[in-house]
Amino acid sequence: MSKPATPPHDGKLGLGGVSLTMARVPKYDLDAMQLVTDQIEPIMEESGYLLDAPFSWVTLMIRYGLKNEEKPHYMAINRKFGDLPLAIEVDVHEMLGASLEELHNIFKRASLLALIHAGQRYDRPVESLKKMLEE
Repeated sequence: MSKPATPPHDGKLGLGGVSLTMARVPKYDLDAMQLVTDQIEPIMEESGYLLDAPFSWVTLMIRYGLKNEEKPHYMAINRKFGDLPLAIEVDVHEMLGASLEELHNIFKRASLLALIHAGQRYDRPVESLKKMLEE
């Protein structure tokens, strides 16, 4: 198997959000996503999550919807940029009026669930991510 393409940056996790409802996008969503990225990327690196993986980084679209999903939706690994694109739905009702800390916790949980599921699917080390989820 050939080495996956690498992105034009050093990121290991790219988070984004998209609304599936008419609810207003949470006020601090981008700030909360950045906090989650800053917290999870070092764990991914230290654990060797991406070492010899068929992808060089993970992108996760958090869908602001009507339910909390436990496992992500997968797309094909991006051959041009080397990312594994995932998406997971989060109940927007929990986000309405949420503080930065509350959003951070919501996004962190969704991100960890998605990364753990993908890690198990692609035989990646996920113990550190599981430990963080339990905290």
